[in-house]
Amino acid sequence: MQSLYPLIILLPLIGSAVIGLTGFSRPGFRTNEKLIGWLATAAVAIPFLLILSIWASFDGHSKESVAIDLFSWMETGDLSIRFSYRLDQLSLLMGMIVTGVGSLIHIYSIGYMHGDRGYYKFFAYLNLFIFSMNNLILGDNLVVMFLGWEGVGVCSYLLIGFWYEDMLKAKAAQKAFIANRIGDFAMIVAMFLIYDSTGSLVFSEIISDSGLQAMQDNGTTSWIAFLVFAAATGKSAQIPLFVWLPDAMAGPTPVSALIHAATMVTSGIYLIARVHPVFNASPEIMAVVVVVACTTALMAAFIAVAQNDIKGVLAYSTVSQLGFMFMALGAGAYTTAIFHVMTHAFFKACLFLGSGSVIHAMEHMHTVEDPQDIRTMGGLKKYLPSTHMTFLISTLAIAGIPFLSGFFSKDEILASLFFNGMDGNILYTIVWAVALFTALLTAFYMTRVYFLTFQGEERFPQEKHPHENPALMTIPLWILAGLAIVGGYLGLPYVIGHGHYHVLNEAWLGNIIENRDLHAVMEANAAWEYILLVIAFAISIGTVWFTWRFYTRHDLAGDEKVQKFFGRMYGWMKGKFFVDEFYDSVIIRPFVWAGSNVVLWFDQNIVDGLVNGTASVVSNIGEVFRRLQTGLISNYVLMISAGVVLVITYLIFG
Repeated sequence: MQSLYPLIILLPLIGSAVIGLTGFSRPGFRTNEKLIGWLATAAVAIPFLLILSIWASFDGHSKESVAIDLFSWMETGDLSIRFSYRLDQLSLLMGMIVTGVGSLIHIYSIGYMHGDRGYYKFFAYLNLFIFSMNNLILGDNLVVMFLGWEGVGVCSYLLIGFWYEDMLKAKAAQKAFIANRIGDFAMIVAMFLIYDSTGSLVFSEIISDSGLQAMQDNGTTSWIAFLVFAAATGKSAQIPLFVWLPDAMAGPTPVSALIHAATMVTSGIYLIARVHPVFNASPEIMAVVVVVACTTALMAAFIAVAQNDIKGVLAYSTVSQLGFMFMALGAGAYTTAIFHVMTHAFFKACLFLGSGSVIHAMEHMHTVEDPQDIRTMGGLKKYLPSTHMTFLISTLAIAGIPFLSGFFSKDEILASLFFNGMDGNILYTIVWAVALFTALLTAFYMTRVYFLTFQGEERFPQEKHPHENPALMTIPLWILAGLAIVGGYLGLPYVIGHGHYHVLNEAWLGNIIENRDLHAVMEANAAWEYILLVIAFAISIGTVWFTWRFYTRHDLAGDEKVQKFFGRMYGWMKGKFFVDEFYDSVIIRPFVWAGSNVVLWFDQNIVDGLVNGTASVVSNIGEVFRRLQTGLISNYVLMISAGVVLVITYLIFG
């Protein structure tokens, strides 16, 4: 069985190569959509089954891991990098999320991308994306991980800009690529510092006692933690590098589901969880993480309240939920962050694919100018029954309705913040209060987008009616909705689990991830856990009920009342706090001006002048010597004679 493990890595790469090269060289292959779609799906589903079989037989209580050592990659001096992978509790869980949800997105895409002229390229890119993500989460060292880290960046560029003939989509792809390069530079510097301090880039050696001691001796622990977090803000869309993720919805909807739910945006959370001992040794950086995450979550939630694009609301919701995950990381609750990664993958993938079903149905009516604007929808529940029910389930899950998956994972994040505050750090108490308010906003804007899409009066032209999508698109929705219901039971709260605070923590991830120990505080204040559960229960139920009643009475007019409630701030929310405009004014335009003026002048006058001047000198010297080449033997004899006279004179008198 172990001989099949390399297929987890290789099959998506093989699938991408076969589909891409065959589609490029054989035009007839491009029209065989079923073969392409199912071949690509098999290249992801088989690795999922392999990971699932490993997980079923894996000793979750052991710290041992399964190594997949393929070959030596780099050998120079003391540096030795092997192309090797490691299967442990963390990588297996992430692998099941990536390949499992990825398989469902592939199946959905078979129906969604039907008839697209770039059909074969789309699936080749999707397979390459999964290959890159598998490298990222399964890599045994930072270099293999970084191969996947850069690979998902390239694939996101290809997929976000898949419909590149639309300039807005092409620019969105460029924006994602450039924003991620900033974070990637921080990752490269962190890798250099890690190697300089520890002499290794293998994860197990970096986070060993000797590796951590070496970083502390070099005084680089905090710098490494800061740089890793800076890199994570790029991939996982936190302030200041979050701006690319909302624009990533420019790609086909399955791409949005893949990026936002199951793959790229989880990279930063995974990386910090993988090297968490470095952050445990850097409490000041953990404080930075939690503040940045809290600010990101709140700001993105405010923006989502004022958006009317169905995918735009979900995109900013992702940014906000990623903020919750980073708050858990900053609180030292690493397994809780991974738990929310899992539950979020289920309900957010379902929501994005559900939005794709809505858009798909609205586009086929050919009577709506903007098929993504929720103000042109309403009353779709009777036309899209499967999409409606799965979207509702996932909406309630992300809103934190008991006892769906989002309730358990979000409650654990809030609890970790609260009990950190009770442990003596007032910062975490403040962050807990802000996170609680952000959870309220989440329940509000998600109920709003659901109601305006599926409930209320029909606001689209009545000549045609939308219709439900084929089974290839609805079956993945039902599977994801089911997971959004039951996925949370892997992480029951401490008081409900009778001491087993978290199944993933105690029996699985807890064997390789060392959370900040809050058990003593929680046991001493068990009543507070019940109070926190009641608060979370009341906020989610109360906000959903209020929003439902509010929009039932006012429908679209409710947005006008929301606008009046927020006053001038609503303009900032609608304008996304003008972060893009700020970056454009402060960074982009000055760089463009400097490039067009200072750099251009330096290039033309200094660089070109130096090159052209050197060429001119050589040319002039050549011109002088050219005149000496007359072709007359008598002149050459005269020059030789003069040379002989000069040499003899030098020998006699020199």
